[in-house]
Amino acid sequence: MSTKQSHTFKKPFVTEGGATIPDPTIAYQTWGKLNAKRDNVILVCHALTGNTAADEWFEGIFGQNKGLDPNEHFIICPNVLGSCYGSSGPTSVNPETDKPYRADFPKVTIRDIVRLQQQLLDELDINAIELVIGGSMGGMQALEWCIMDERPQSAVLIGMGEKHRPWAIGISHTQRQAIYNDPSWNNGFYTEDNPPKKGLALARMIAMNSYRHPSDFDEKFGRRLQDGQSQYEVESYLNYQGEKLVERFDAVSYVRLTQAMDSHDIRRSRPRIEETLAGLTIPIAVIGIDSDMLYPAVECLELATKLPKARYEEISSPHGHDAFLIEFDQLNPIIKSLKSELSEQAV
Repeated sequence: MSTKQSHTFKKPFVTEGGATIPDPTIAYQTWGKLNAKRDNVILVCHALTGNTAADEWFEGIFGQNKGLDPNEHFIICPNVLGSCYGSSGPTSVNPETDKPYRADFPKVTIRDIVRLQQQLLDELDINAIELVIGGSMGGMQALEWCIMDERPQSAVLIGMGEKHRPWAIGISHTQRQAIYNDPSWNNGFYTEDNPPKKGLALARMIAMNSYRHPSDFDEKFGRRLQDGQSQYEVESYLNYQGEKLVERFDAVSYVRLTQAMDSHDIRRSRPRIEETLAGLTIPIAVIGIDSDMLYPAVECLELATKLPKARYEEISSPHGHDAFLIEFDQLNPIIKSLKSELSEQAV
């Protein structure tokens, strides 16, 4: 049984860039119960267009005797700052105008996202986090949690590295350009009944090409034509993915969150980062995906070598970057092994 909630802070939130968000709200969902010490916590960080329903998109590792078991732990998944699923973001009402922020919502960073999550866990009086886990943008948050906070006791970081490299930034840039070039974009101040649907759909199609691997498309679609049409099956698939995202996501949120991902670099503005990493002695599993074209496995391996107690694991999959949402049979043993290691250390 899960609980969906939100919390609005009375104190304004100031971003790394110096912008102020008055009365920031964070949405979140929980499963299980906190123990007396308030430390049996698993924090789940979601990816770019994800939401708080971790039991749905992480279904294969969620449940009894799986990596994330609400019978044993208090599991919490916050919606990120800048999203459109209940936390403060471009679709929220700007108190200065009584209209949605749209493009007036400031740029945020991965660290901004984590800082608001920290405030939520402070509010909930959570003393320790047994495990923080995330894939892609979620992994970026989980890594920053380990650097910025003493509460995480272990971490699983999937399909990301220590920074957003030019390849990934370039792909994000092309997605944003697709949105900007939609006639309905209007500099980010579109109306609710006329959003830049075509641009957002195209951005999603570009993303989907980076999330998968050529061999996966070969196997799934080949050069087959859609039944009764002159369109290739892969074209139909991409059109469908674009249309599906348009129905559930906001264009400025997409822009702001891809910009947040571009900000990811654990060395940014941290002159003493080597000392910080040297002191990061919690058990960490860094998981690469052998077919990931967006965040190649070598980036994950490089990250693992820089964390004192990290171990590198690799998922074998034809599905590319999206494997972190598919290959649950490979993820479960890694998560459970890390939790067992932590339990042994506590004895």
